[in-house]
Amino acid sequence: MKRRIILIANVFLFLGTTALTAQATKQECTIKYNLFKGDFQAKKYDEAYTNWIYLMDNCPDLSVNIYKFGEKLAKERFKKAADKQTALALVNRVYTQRLENFPKRNPAKVHSDQASFLLKNKLASEAEVFTLLEKAYNIDPTKMGVKNIYRYFQGITDRNKDSNPQLVFDTYDDVLESVSEKLADYTKKRAPLQAKVDAGQELDKKEKRNLKAYTVNSKALGQIEGGLDAIIEEISNCDRLKPLYARDFEANKNNEKWLKRAVSRMFNKECTEDALFEKLVRAYAEASPSADAYSFLAKVLSNNGDEAGAEKMKEKAFELETDPLKKANFKLKFAQNAKKKGQKSKARKLAREAIALNPNFGKAYLFIASLYASSLNSCGKDEFEKRMTFVAAYNKATRAAAVDPSISSTARKFLRNYKANFPSKKVIFTKGVQVGDPFTVKCWINESVKVASSGK
Repeated sequence: MKRRIILIANVFLFLGTTALTAQATKQECTIKYNLFKGDFQAKKYDEAYTNWIYLMDNCPDLSVNIYKFGEKLAKERFKKAADKQTALALVNRVYTQRLENFPKRNPAKVHSDQASFLLKNKLASEAEVFTLLEKAYNIDPTKMGVKNIYRYFQGITDRNKDSNPQLVFDTYDDVLESVSEKLADYTKKRAPLQAKVDAGQELDKKEKRNLKAYTVNSKALGQIEGGLDAIIEEISNCDRLKPLYARDFEANKNNEKWLKRAVSRMFNKECTEDALFEKLVRAYAEASPSADAYSFLAKVLSNNGDEAGAEKMKEKAFELETDPLKKANFKLKFAQNAKKKGQKSKARKLAREAIALNPNFGKAYLFIASLYASSLNSCGKDEFEKRMTFVAAYNKATRAAAVDPSISSTARKFLRNYKANFPSKKVIFTKGVQVGDPFTVKCWINESVKVASSGK
């Protein structure tokens, strides 16, 4: 009995000692963490290092900041290290240990960042980098860096463009769909803030911070679209698309997702005159009687000469859609069709209706700019008047860049081109006007601008 009492007492003593030790360790971790965080935020990286290593060894799941801040510490030490292998091991440990202890805290970004570091410092093979990018992509492509999206998609294209082009197209569509969703979200969040700015109202600190974040993120996501389009252009053409979709049609004629993507790609690559396009569209409309499907069916009816039916189908598609941003996209499609028919004034009207639905619709402003620029030879009697159409176009492109950061890089290209075609100093002098004078661009444009010079 006495032995049993002693044994029980020892057990309680052990448990008590263990609990006290755990409590002491937890307190020590908290103290070390606060010291580490304070030194890091004060940019005392050498002082922060000792406590950081303690946290990595003894308190790995205390806070994700151990790894967020630690990533910078490890990279700084790598830059200065004589022993690069040891320093590299520390950097990789940060990424690995973070994923082990905080697997749900933005893992896609962690994989993407690790790939960027290894690539920048030439520390991994192309295959090893691609593996990391693939992990990031499979988790959430929108959390990857813009350059890494390009790299991943380029890797997919290089590996599959001849053997499995459908995988390339599917990857392209997956990325753009997720990017479009994110862009739409940022557009909705930016809209009220941009409206306040346009109205001359002051934003508070939080609103300024949010507007900047939404703008930067929109710009980055917008760059993805242009970059991916450039990569896929090589394999995405009618000659390659038609046999691919003809081959796979029977297996996918009831597959709404496949049909939507096939129809969209045929439409975007202007393969709409082919009989296969009509076949795909009608199957899509049957599988998914939606606004999107009816808008494509309108194109088929128009191709067949049934303009009245096409107009009714467009209106049906527009009425079915409830999201104002998507309705704006429909209006822009209608505007683009009007332009193809030479109906520039109607095209502008439709683009303006798109802007009314989405005031930050940069693509619609750029579309109007392109309408103006293409009217060079029909909107003026002399060189001065003709070149002033570029000033009107420039103003619209400027507005596009201001309201929609996702197309700002594209808008800048338009702006450079338009400005280069402004009237020269000599032309302005010969016309007897001065820079800054009001001028109305004639013909269907009928828009007031101020005289501007190309500077030449």
